[in-house]
Amino acid sequence: MTNHSEAAGTSGNGDISGQTGCGGSRGPSAYLGHSAVAVPPGGQQVTLRTPGELADALPYLLGYRPEDSIVLVALHDRDAGGRFGGRARLGIPAQTDDWPSVAHQLAHGLVTGSERRGAKPESMVAFLCQDPASGESPRDVMERLRPLAQLLRRACGTLDVPVVEALCVSGNRFWSYCCPGNGCCSPEGEAMGLPGTSVLAAAATYAGLQVRGTLKELRGRLMPWETAAALQQEEALDAAQSALVPRILDAESRADVAEETLAVARRVMGRLTDTPTLSGTLDADLRDDELLEHDDAATLILGLQDRATRDRAAEWMEGDEAGPALRLWRALARRCVGPYGEHAAAPLTLVGWVAWSSGDELEAREALAMALSADPDYLFARLLHQACNEGLDPESIRRCLRAERKGRDLTADRTETAAATEPTPSEQPPGAKPPSDQPCVATGPRRRRRPRPEGSPDARATRRSPGAAHPRRSRSTEGGSPVGRRQARAADGGNDRTRARRGAGGQATEGET
Repeated sequence: MTNHSEAAGTSGNGDISGQTGCGGSRGPSAYLGHSAVAVPPGGQQVTLRTPGELADALPYLLGYRPEDSIVLVALHDRDAGGRFGGRARLGIPAQTDDWPSVAHQLAHGLVTGSERRGAKPESMVAFLCQDPASGESPRDVMERLRPLAQLLRRACGTLDVPVVEALCVSGNRFWSYCCPGNGCCSPEGEAMGLPGTSVLAAAATYAGLQVRGTLKELRGRLMPWETAAALQQEEALDAAQSALVPRILDAESRADVAEETLAVARRVMGRLTDTPTLSGTLDADLRDDELLEHDDAATLILGLQDRATRDRAAEWMEGDEAGPALRLWRALARRCVGPYGEHAAAPLTLVGWVAWSSGDELEAREALAMALSADPDYLFARLLHQACNEGLDPESIRRCLRAERKGRDLTADRTETAAATEPTPSEQPPGAKPPSDQPCVATGPRRRRRPRPEGSPDARATRRSPGAAHPRRSRSTEGGSPVGRRQARAADGGNDRTRARRGAGGQATEGET
């Protein structure tokens, strides 16, 4: 089981004030916890004094309503009362044997991430969110997850970061695992307030902060089709694989495939640009799906398995290009149906990159986590996921991609200029041969070549290709081995689909950067 965590940093400009008891009345606290502050964009400080307010705040801290999730929230500045820091989330493993390692992973990741951003947390707030299964009550969920809450508290305690509050949210009710059990909390839990009715909800709405549904709904925009149209898309992918994979693996035709792929992408993006999105996400995605034909989707999905092509596509990351590109990559992720599920790593990574570059860290983290689920060895997704979780600035990556694009444009301009200034046959002197027919003439003193000893590398290379000039093989932008090596090794094993997906640049997996 591969479980990729999500983490994020916040500005944390707020203070925790006022300890309360389990019942939520103002006054001395029966135990440490039950008080926190959230500061929505706009700077209005909101004090959270009860477990119910903390539970209600969770969707606003994450930007979505978590399901089947373990969430840790860091608190800082104990002397000043505290302020929210980074957050980290993991899915709740179905196997209880995985709980100790998951608790350690989450606690360690959030603490070390906070330290890299400048400050170790003073304390933590933990949330366990899971709805009841069939035949299970919310209280049953709370009791079943109690050992996981204890593991989280111990994992944080070993790092000298106490958990001051641990809440279970299930079936629209919540419980505190930190309650001493003196009758201040109901055994059946407390009912959650109506969504959007709390003070924090009002402040967030005023500041323009929205909760984007559940995590399941967010991921649903990127999941492969399970409709009848999926069979037609799979047939188109099969046909594109037979036509494109041999050309991608061939060094001479690989560049042509890249240009064809990017041309199709530009055409589809133009179509999306001319068709504004609809208000609802479901309707918007359905409209985008109608604008993308099966054959075009198959061509793009197969073409993006080449890392150099994918990197060029990643340059559509800002300005007027970002919106249509993001819509296209989402649509392609939904088209990776049937046995082509692993191919989704490329479009999902592009979704994550463009979303992160555009400031949407929530979609970026989810898309990159899904890319790693599709292919755990996909290095571009792994590096972006780590950088996004650590709160790094994507501008450094944008600068690199801008430089690549500018350099390629300058090279193309020089080539066009040279072609324009080259004399036409009518302008050449009588009897002059075209440049391609001119013999190679040495312009300097000829050096005498020393004989190579038998068995040397140069002698072996000469024997392999006698009398041929070998052009320098290009490398992919991620440092893959020379292009074309795959073609020579095609008979070594594995089908064309796997070899193309794992990088036509010559490596079985994406292992360099």
